[in-house]
Amino acid sequence: MYEMIIQGFKEIGFVFGSIKEFKVRKYEYGLHFIDKEFAGVLKAGSYRFFDPLNKHQVEICSVKEPRVKHPRLDEMVASGKLGDAAQVIELTDTQRCLLWVDDRLDDILPPGRYVYWNGLRKIRAEVIEVDENRFEHKQLTTIAKQSCIERFLRVYLVESETVGLLYQDGKYIETLAPGRYAFWQGVAMTTIVSIDKRETMVEIGGQDVMTSEKVTLRLNAQFTFRVTDPYAAATRVDDYRQALYREGQQALRAVVGTRDLEQFLSDKGEIVQQAREMLEKRAADFGVEIVAFGIRDIILPGDMRELMNRVTAARKAAEANLISRREETAAMRSQANTAKILENNPTLMRLRELETLERVAANGELKVMLGEKGLTEKIVGLI
Repeated sequence: MYEMIIQGFKEIGFVFGSIKEFKVRKYEYGLHFIDKEFAGVLKAGSYRFFDPLNKHQVEICSVKEPRVKHPRLDEMVASGKLGDAAQVIELTDTQRCLLWVDDRLDDILPPGRYVYWNGLRKIRAEVIEVDENRFEHKQLTTIAKQSCIERFLRVYLVESETVGLLYQDGKYIETLAPGRYAFWQGVAMTTIVSIDKRETMVEIGGQDVMTSEKVTLRLNAQFTFRVTDPYAAATRVDDYRQALYREGQQALRAVVGTRDLEQFLSDKGEIVQQAREMLEKRAADFGVEIVAFGIRDIILPGDMRELMNRVTAARKAAEANLISRREETAAMRSQANTAKILENNPTLMRLRELETLERVAANGELKVMLGEKGLTEKIVGLI
């Protein structure tokens, strides 16, 4: 009887000793393994298992870290026993995933398998096909500010008043308007060439140009242009700005070289127009419009400046002398006409004599010196 009681207590102890208890707290999950095989996920609560052979194991995982990392993760996914406790993201080679945690972009995931706990954090996986190199998204501006995108996306900003020529693997694709653009890295080699469409001024400074009479002039010119065909400007010449500068130089040399100094100084407007027409014709070949063209400064050699100053001074002196002679001739012609009128009109002559005497009398004392006999009668007769 005593031995039966002892055996009963042993059996009860064995039973109680074979019961395992596990507690899963809030914001935790338990990974339940039976005989080293994944059996499922234990949510928050207390659990007891009769385990005389020690086959039950429970690994406690915090869901504060949303991503599930476990050496047997593939086995757990393949079992299909994760249930609604976690979500599985499977990405092929042509897919990427925008991972949003609590509606904030947390990461961009490359191809592979990923598991995230549900519950504490709001997890949203946005799977995107990357067959097309360009990445378009309604929240691109927000996404472009995140540091996590640098490994996966290349972001370009096409500034206002410019356009961007998009090339992929060396092939022109399209012309992009001002704005922000993003492209997947590793899909295609992407290049954007920026073309400014605003009016731009180019200075052609210090150009030594020889006239037809071998006089060397130093010219400072300038022109203003704008790009009308961005693709032509980028593809038909290696550098359209440098090409315009060279064409402007050549146009000046070609036009000035056919004239002597006198013609150049007198026909500067025509020379500018011809140079502009030559430049416009060449610029149009690579999609550029010439808005304005002008010669700003003309610098003569030192001895030529002195000679030109002397010629100008002599010319001005001759012009002044000619004007003086013209004025004298006009005055004499006027006097001759007056004398002729007075000769033919005695009354008018008498009025002129009286006006002369009146002016003399008004300006001072009139003294009359009488000489020969007949002079007195004449003066009295005048008075």
